[in-house]
Amino acid sequence: MSSASRYLGWLSAVLVPPGRKAAATGMKSRAVLGYATGYPAAELMPFVRSLRAVFDGEIVLTADDRPDIHALFAEYGVTAAAPLPSGDWSPHPVMERFAAYDVWLAAHPEVEQVLLTDVRDVMFQGDPFARPATTLEVFIESEEWTLADHAFDQKYLKALVGPDVAALIADQPCLCVGTVFGPVPAVRRLCKAILLLSAIPRSAIGGIFGADQAACNLAVHLGLVEADIRPNYDRVATIGAGARPQLRPDGLIANPDGSASPVVHQYDRHKILFDAVRKQWGAPEDVAVRGRSKSLGDRIRRTAVSISRRLPEFR
Repeated sequence: MSSASRYLGWLSAVLVPPGRKAAATGMKSRAVLGYATGYPAAELMPFVRSLRAVFDGEIVLTADDRPDIHALFAEYGVTAAAPLPSGDWSPHPVMERFAAYDVWLAAHPEVEQVLLTDVRDVMFQGDPFARPATTLEVFIESEEWTLADHAFDQKYLKALVGPDVAALIADQPCLCVGTVFGPVPAVRRLCKAILLLSAIPRSAIGGIFGADQAACNLAVHLGLVEADIRPNYDRVATIGAGARPQLRPDGLIANPDGSASPVVHQYDRHKILFDAVRKQWGAPEDVAVRGRSKSLGDRIRRTAVSISRRLPEFR
């Protein structure tokens, strides 16, 4: 496609304009949404089992169509969200998920509060909705770093908006796009802001891993969306590789002050936590059913898409 961006073409097909939504049912609810394609049931089990132990609301995951996933979802009452229609081109799943979230939320106006979250490296120690939010909440990844200190974020900020605009927010804290919480209208605004900011400058950038976090930081720190920037180890504990986590006597993952956050992100960076979580919430070895093996044609198509995201594109 030479005269139009592949990313923008994809985006125009998936964006939900204002006013296009289903009729409300009258029943208000809460929902946890995640995008979990590419993983077997065994990888999703700590997320699903730990969440269902503390939360009786809607759990909605987009995942692969395979028997072990169907069995897990049926056992724990997880709703399987339909994937977005696939065409000739689609972005990386970390970008695609924000369009999928917006589409699902538009079709379910009964949902008032929502948690958007990573899946593979997230587990739960309490009800994430125990303290409702009045505005969008985004979460600091590390109190020790600003965006200027974070090479990963710098790379994609500069790719999206160039070094001069990236420098405008370089002294701000790193926000982790892996967990977002709040009222649905505010969350949907952030989803759209991430998707639209990622259209700059071309689909090869907008569609790749890393653009999502850069766009989230731009949207919040430039004031494009209103958000409450929450400290780490609050509603969400993001335990990066540099942390020194501990387990409490009750088995919960401890914050530095001894408290325990309801949502724990990136626990798998630490063997002590990974082993403890898998022991309590993991699956028997025989649950890890392998999915359908990919043909040579499947692999060639996947490689071609990956290469195309990295090539220059004319508009």
